Amino acid sequence: MTRRTILWLPAAVALAGCGSGEKHYAMDGEIRALDPVTHNATIKHGKIEGWMDAMTMEYTIKPDAEFAKLHVGDHIQATVVVRDPTYWVTEVKVMSGSAPAR
Repeated sequence: MTRRTILWLPAAVALAGCGSGEKHYAMDGEIRALDPVTHNATIKHGKIEGWMDAMTMEYTIKPDAEFAKLHVGDHIQATVVVRDPTYWVTEVKVMSGSAPAR
């Protein structure tokens, strides 16, 4: 029994790392609203190929530094990370938009 455990342990560890189910999708959109408490942004986006049709919905922005650079009205390109059942936006690039509020 011990020998069987030793043979299966490396395979189990390798499989655990491979099956994370995390997928990355490109997003183009416009920031419609920001919630500084939850670090969520309401984004109106075009179709996200392979994941969803065009719509407006709320996304968590990670990490905090990515959220900090956003303003309502910004046009962005970003990556949506999906790890069922959760999803978030990261790698945000502000293409154009409103000037920061002063």
